[in-house]
Amino acid sequence: MVFTSIDLQSWPQGQMFYYFSKIAPTGYSMTVNVDVTELRRVVREAGIKFFPAYLWLVTRNLSRQIEFKVAEKDGVLGFYDTLTPLYASFHEDDHTFSFMWTEYKDSFSDFFQDYMDHQKRFGKTKGILCQTQTPPPPNAYTVSCIPWVGFEHFAVHSYENRPYYFPSVEAGRFIERDGHIFMPLSLACHHATTDGYP
Repeated sequence: MVFTSIDLQSWPQGQMFYYFSKIAPTGYSMTVNVDVTELRRVVREAGIKFFPAYLWLVTRNLSRQIEFKVAEKDGVLGFYDTLTPLYASFHEDDHTFSFMWTEYKDSFSDFFQDYMDHQKRFGKTKGILCQTQTPPPPNAYTVSCIPWVGFEHFAVHSYENRPYYFPSVEAGRFIERDGHIFMPLSLACHHATTDGYP
């Protein structure tokens, strides 16, 4: 993973970054209903699970925009070339979860293979982290799904522990309407790096 520093003086978002990170730390979130009819059809025909496809697609799209990849590394503000999904691994037996991550790869088949390997190797490990031998990579962002809950909106904002500028993404239960399948998708962002313009 490559980290590129940002010059706050020349960065168009520089003054807003200072304001929303130092003077008035602010986050915002929005939820949209995404039509996943075609995606569900494709993954079913391929015989693969929806969740890893969701992880890969969200990560691919977020990684296309610098503002979603901004972080501090050793006190330097910059951005990573890509993100790594940090997601919940659910334990059916006691209804708890642990965090797991799978490094993003441009090839979905390579990512899917790694995802399935991680499920096999670490999926039953309990505790906060499934991969206890190493911490999550510094470019890991939180992405999850609560498929048993339908929601109009979902928000998570916490900037108290450390500078954290990556988005948080949450999906909910599928909704069928007019022959289409929709999924609520919530995106929570730090206003210091993301102003809402596409």
